[in-house]
Amino acid sequence: MGICFFIGHRESGDELLPALTEAVERHITEYGITSFMVGRYGNFDKLAARVVIDEKKRHPEVTLTLLLPYHPFDRPIPTPEGFDGTFYPPGMETVPKRVAIVRANRYMMENSSHLIAYAWHPASNARKLMEYAQAREKKGKIHVENLAEKVGKPFI
Repeated sequence: MGICFFIGHRESGDELLPALTEAVERHITEYGITSFMVGRYGNFDKLAARVVIDEKKRHPEVTLTLLLPYHPFDRPIPTPEGFDGTFYPPGMETVPKRVAIVRANRYMMENSSHLIAYAWHPASNARKLMEYAQAREKKGKIHVENLAEKVGKPFI
């Protein structure tokens, strides 16, 4: 059993929902993933959380955790409805706030067994993280699924 993390472009639209739902269902039923982690800084994150919350109704063993890039002491965030908890990565206390989201995402990339992504923009942090994940995938350290390929947005 591992953790599935999500990374994608903040302006992702609802047309992504069917592919995202299919991917999450596959991760639960085929890969045995029951732990999902997502951020909250863009529409892709909102869509991913919505799909996992819906899947939890059919699969009560599934958990959803909110990734916190900023220390909860500085920015207290109650656990949102539908989530099972929050997580602040260790060692982030000294990370400058301007790079906290990127660093938290990278931490999750290094500590997850699966990644569901939606990355295709040539110049974006999601794209850079996707490239990093693909390099890790070649070493057998993570399983990556990029939904951009399924919805006609090639990763160039």
